[in-house]
Amino acid sequence: MTQAGYKQFCPVAMAAEVLCTRWTMVLVRELVAGTTRFNDLRRGVPKMSPALLSTRLKELEMAGIVERRPVPAEKGVYGYHLTDAGKDLRPLVETLGLWGQKWVESSATLKNLDPSLLMWDMRRNLNPAPLPDRRVVVQFEYADLPASKSLWWLVVEPKGEVDLCWSDPGFEIDLYLTTDLRTMTAIWMGLETVDGASDKIEVLGAKGLRETMQVWLGLSPFAKQRKLVA
Repeated sequence: MTQAGYKQFCPVAMAAEVLCTRWTMVLVRELVAGTTRFNDLRRGVPKMSPALLSTRLKELEMAGIVERRPVPAEKGVYGYHLTDAGKDLRPLVETLGLWGQKWVESSATLKNLDPSLLMWDMRRNLNPAPLPDRRVVVQFEYADLPASKSLWWLVVEPKGEVDLCWSDPGFEIDLYLTTDLRTMTAIWMGLETVDGASDKIEVLGAKGLRETMQVWLGLSPFAKQRKLVA
C-alpha cells in the first residue's frame, strides 16, 4: 500500500491499512454489489478518476481481496471479482451503510447530490416483479438540472434486465416522471416516500406503474433503516 501505515499489530489497525485509503471502501461497496467491469465500476464511483480506480483495484488485488479474470469471449477484457477474503467484507459494508443511514444527518446526506450515481443505483436496485411482462420504459426528468443532465431513461426488459440510458432509447415511454434531484434522492434514501412527496413529483403514464412506483422503484438497500437523527 502507498500510505505509511499505523505500525500497530492490532487487527483493526492492520485492516484499516488495507481498507481505509481514500475511495477504497466505496469501491468495495460496488464490488460487493456485484459490479465487475471497470467501466461499470466507474459509473458507481463517478467522481473517482480512472487512474485512481486502477490503482485501488491493483492494491485490492495485492491484498488478496480482488482477483482479475478474463471475460469469456471478449478478448483482452477483464473483470474484477471478490475472493473469499473480499466476500467476507459484505457484512462490514452492510453494517457501515446501516450505521450511516441511522446516524448521519439527513442534511449532510442530501448535500451530496449526483444524478448519474443516483440513476445508476436505481438501475441496480430496481424491482421488476410488479412490472408488466414486457419492455417498460420510464423517463426521469430533473427540472432543476441543466438540459444536458436533466433527462434519464430506465429500460426494463421482460426478463428483468435493466438498462440506464443517457439519451432517448427510441422506445415508447410508459411513464414520465418529473421532479427535482433532491426529492428523488430523498425517496431513494428512504427519507421520503413517493406519496409523501406527491406535491414535488409529476407522474404521467400507465396507472398501474404509477400506483406501484414505491414498490418497483430501485431504493437504497439501506432505505428500510429508520434514521435516528434529523
